[in-house]
Amino acid sequence: MPPETRPPEDGTVSGHDADVLLHRTARGDERAFELLYDVVAAPVHGLVRRVVRDPAMSEEVTQEVMIEVWRAAARYDPERGGALAWIMTIAHRRAVDRVRREQAAGEREARAARHEPGAAHDPVSERVEARLEHERVRRCLGALTRLQRETVTLAYYGGHSYREVAALVGAPPNTVRTRMRDGIIRLRDCLGVER
Repeated sequence: MPPETRPPEDGTVSGHDADVLLHRTARGDERAFELLYDVVAAPVHGLVRRVVRDPAMSEEVTQEVMIEVWRAAARYDPERGGALAWIMTIAHRRAVDRVRREQAAGEREARAARHEPGAAHDPVSERVEARLEHERVRRCLGALTRLQRETVTLAYYGGHSYREVAALVGAPPNTVRTRMRDGIIRLRDCLGVER
């Protein structure tokens, strides 16, 4: 393979490499496109991920960008800038378009929900319901033993694992697991949640 089409071994992207590979891609050279993909996919994905944020959606947009690069490679004009800059411009435009599309879809759904009969939104009643639910949970937590309450609180509100909870309360992990299970059962019964 000629040295100008080999991807850099250290993972860096040379503007010259991308230029040569994009030029060959424009002529329909699939191998050049594969090499170009290897060279630019990571920086493209990084840019897209910063704009889109959602990992799965970022992967989709990255693939769309690379398909567009393959299809539009003949339109690349080296007089207007480097290949990498051209590709990153496509990536940024695609990412921004996707974010705008998603926002517009969300706004359409919100408008439809506002106009839908029976879908009234009452923030005051929602706050009251949330407060009442919070009070029920607090009352039910108060009915647990100290160790049950402590383990459930540390695990569910503190985000700790069984082992971390065991270390924090100074009890064996199996004891913590049993107390937590018993506490959860008592909470479900108190809150009227069906198993």
